[in-house]
Amino acid sequence: MYSALRRMLFKMDPETAHEMTIKGLQLLQSTPPVRHLYQKSMTVADPRLQTTCLGTTFPNPVGLAAGFDKHATVYPGLAALGFGFVEVGTLTPRPQSGNPKPRLFRLPEDQAVINRMGFNNHGVEQAKRAFEILARPSIPIGINLGKNKDTPNEEAASDYQKGLEALYLHGDYFVINISSPNTVGLRDLQHATALKELLSAVIGKREQLAAEHGTTRPVLLKIAPDLSEEQVEEIVNAALQLGIDGIIATNTTLARDGLTANHRNEMGGLSGKPLTSRSTAFIHHVYQLTQGRVPIIGVGGIFTGQDALDKIKAGANLVQVYTGMIYRGPSIAKWINQELLRLLEQEGFNSVKEAVGSAHR
Repeated sequence: MYSALRRMLFKMDPETAHEMTIKGLQLLQSTPPVRHLYQKSMTVADPRLQTTCLGTTFPNPVGLAAGFDKHATVYPGLAALGFGFVEVGTLTPRPQSGNPKPRLFRLPEDQAVINRMGFNNHGVEQAKRAFEILARPSIPIGINLGKNKDTPNEEAASDYQKGLEALYLHGDYFVINISSPNTVGLRDLQHATALKELLSAVIGKREQLAAEHGTTRPVLLKIAPDLSEEQVEEIVNAALQLGIDGIIATNTTLARDGLTANHRNEMGGLSGKPLTSRSTAFIHHVYQLTQGRVPIIGVGGIFTGQDALDKIKAGANLVQVYTGMIYRGPSIAKWINQELLRLLEQEGFNSVKEAVGSAHR
């Protein structure tokens, strides 16, 4: 069914197709009986898939990455697609329209996407209202935070603190996104001095909010794949020293190696198949540095159960898809989880947890 729907969607402008998908999800989540039936048919319930980390239990390790539900308005509908968790955002303190259109490009020959969206979102206050109105799904919800494009880097910590404070009780974990290539200068915050100042301020704010609310929300750092091994080591060591709770590896890439599609030279971050092996190698390196001390969420070019398992064996506790759903459709979480179970049994693992980091043993 999705192959026919995809042909129709791929004839549309990518952003228009995305908006139509959002409307479909809003319709799904507005009819609870239909949503519950759909979720039952899409969910692979098996204890071997369960993962406990970041202070909560994930029913399966396959999540949806940030960038799809930018405004935190359709996460209940997305939860019905069988994901083990959904990450919303990126959300900034003030609403912003993002970069000029066109800013989203499909590369079908490469099974990839290039985007230069620029953190377009309705702001944290509107997201907070959505969280207060919408039904809370049974799966964990992550919240991805960014800074407004007109906020100078030396004031960036304040933007992340504002997002954390506004939404603290609504997320099961929070992500500090300083690795998008689509906000000018944002990746400069990954440099050691700036990173330490930023994380120190954000973790300090988290401790204050934890004391106020009596509950501690994990804070994760999302990093870019376009870093040298030395830079990765510097970032990871700083993050661990300052008490970060987890790492998301990786964001989109600026690399364009081996692409053949017409839009290959568009500016923006590349995601999808070309990032598969690169992000897996990156996760492997991060795990070597962390030695399992904090969870890793693996992202980048996950289309199949084998892609997911490769990242899990490299050291990822959880994985996230995005571009894979554009090409494989809304059943991708179900298919990956079914494939994962078959592969775990085939390779002699009793659970996902047992497979984490096994490539290092």
